[in-house]
Amino acid sequence: MSFAPHSSPVQKPRNLSLFLIALGVTVALLYYGRLFFMTLVIAISIAFLLDPFVELLMKAKLPRSVASFIVCAISLLAVYLLGLGAYTQVVGIIEDLPTYSERITELVDRAAARLEQTERRAEELLLPKRLRRNLTPEPEPPPPDPATRRRRSAEPPKPVIPTIPEVRIREERTPLLAQAYSYLKSFSLVILMASFVPFLVYFMLSWKDHIRRSYLHLFEGQDRQAAGRSWEGIADMARAYVFGNFVLGIILSVVSAIFFWAVKLPYFMLIGPLSGFLSLIPYIGFPLAMIPPFFVALPVYDHLTPYLVIGSVVGFLHLLALNLLYPKLVGSRVHLNPLAVTVALMFFGVLWGGLGLVLAIPIAAGVKAVCDNVPGLKAYGKLLGD
Repeated sequence: MSFAPHSSPVQKPRNLSLFLIALGVTVALLYYGRLFFMTLVIAISIAFLLDPFVELLMKAKLPRSVASFIVCAISLLAVYLLGLGAYTQVVGIIEDLPTYSERITELVDRAAARLEQTERRAEELLLPKRLRRNLTPEPEPPPPDPATRRRRSAEPPKPVIPTIPEVRIREERTPLLAQAYSYLKSFSLVILMASFVPFLVYFMLSWKDHIRRSYLHLFEGQDRQAAGRSWEGIADMARAYVFGNFVLGIILSVVSAIFFWAVKLPYFMLIGPLSGFLSLIPYIGFPLAMIPPFFVALPVYDHLTPYLVIGSVVGFLHLLALNLLYPKLVGSRVHLNPLAVTVALMFFGVLWGGLGLVLAIPIAAGVKAVCDNVPGLKAYGKLLGD
């Protein structure tokens, strides 16, 4: 008599333990290797952004390697020119920092004076006269007459009790050189990883066909078909998300810069793109988009009305982009429910900081694209979908 194979009761806890161990190892790798993974994800995103231009040059009978080199060279030149223009604007802001500092100090002092005046009025309204009379300081007593002064001088002096000097424990502080070394070390690692981005982008563009063929050869039969569909799903999603957000950021930057120029804000060529692209950050984009124009407006406007107008226009552009333009340019390819988006933002925001908020949605959408095309993972794709 034979028995059908079945899973033992010990197998499920063992599988759960292996899953938790794998999850912990993955989180540790993402955290401790965050600089490497962020560089890789940024390079992949830029490659997806530039790939349509490479395909356009290939239609003119150019080899992929030559087309990739031309697109990367033009992109680096554009980044250099934009960085040079931003540098001149930043230098102007640095030269005007004393003016901004004086203006901020003036606003803080004015706010403190108004707060003190409000507290005094509230005290006059809420406290009764008898209690206010008790809270008023008593007048100083008149000086003693000469006879009382002579009588006090004839009294024997009181014994002086020695006081124990207060011992202050001096906290150990990190030497200045150690702090500077740790800062320069972290900054040098960022510069080192950023220097790899152009090379990664070029090799991803020029070796795209080879990488795809080699990737598909890792699978056989139906698994190869699922891998091909996953590749195309990730490519379509990433291209739609990255390219759509880039186009939307350009539109917001141009419109914002024109508006800031119209209201005579200084450095509108810098704060326009800053406000436009910051507005695209999920959940916190609107308050971040208002910081650059409000900051440069401090020495310009002395009353509240211009700030309300600027905030209203920035909020209108933010809502217009998210509710009208974003669904047409991006939302048709990225089908994630709000809960999955929020969890992804929290997870990668904790692991990778502010940059994780920018990269969380494309990573989550890529995971969903894989789950949608792998038969055993379709349930997880539905869990992440809208």
